[in-house]
Amino acid sequence: MFLWAGSKATEGRSDRRSIYQRIREYDVLDKRKTVTALKAGEDRAILLGLSMVFFSVMMYFVLGITILRSYSDSVWTDEVTCTIVNASITWDVNCSYSCGAECWRSSRYPCLQVYVSLNSSGKVMRLLHNEDTQDSNPECFYIPKCHKDYTATHAIVQNISERLRSQHTVQCFKDPTDRMDSAILTQLYGRVAVFHSLFWPTCTLIGGTLIIAMVKLTQYLSIMCERLSRIKR
Repeated sequence: MFLWAGSKATEGRSDRRSIYQRIREYDVLDKRKTVTALKAGEDRAILLGLSMVFFSVMMYFVLGITILRSYSDSVWTDEVTCTIVNASITWDVNCSYSCGAECWRSSRYPCLQVYVSLNSSGKVMRLLHNEDTQDSNPECFYIPKCHKDYTATHAIVQNISERLRSQHTVQCFKDPTDRMDSAILTQLYGRVAVFHSLFWPTCTLIGGTLIIAMVKLTQYLSIMCERLSRIKR
């Protein structure tokens, strides 16, 4: 009878041990699943951060060869107040327009010449629309797109001439070194345009860097916590 009782007690202890072992195994499996899930989430976060950084760098490259290059090459940087002296259509300029694949036909557009007086110095100079006008035809204020219908193009240029004469004074940009004998009405890419073009890539770069830094900080803190828990054991 004592042997039977002893065997019963031994079986009870072994059952308890097996139960504890199962519980530990379940805990270990849960911890492994949690660690695996956290690692996958950290990898995705790092991938997102690296993608944001790469995208912002590419945007900086594109902006550097387009907007920033045009802004840095422009010599018309000094904004002044200009008084319209004369705005009139002087002659017609020949141009060509596309009529299909490898097909070009000739047409013409009216040349609008605008002269302004700088209020700061009283100097009279020719006014152009923007930097591209200086490269295309510095004699004309505005270069419309070449069309077949000359009457419609003439009406557009005439409307611009009347609006300039009705304003009397406009804000224009001149060369502060006075090397250019002309002023422009608008800049292709001014300071506001440069700021807005750089704002979002900068935010993307900062956001991607913060995501990577936070993931690395979380990993470091988890390692430190694990080491402290081992020391306490």
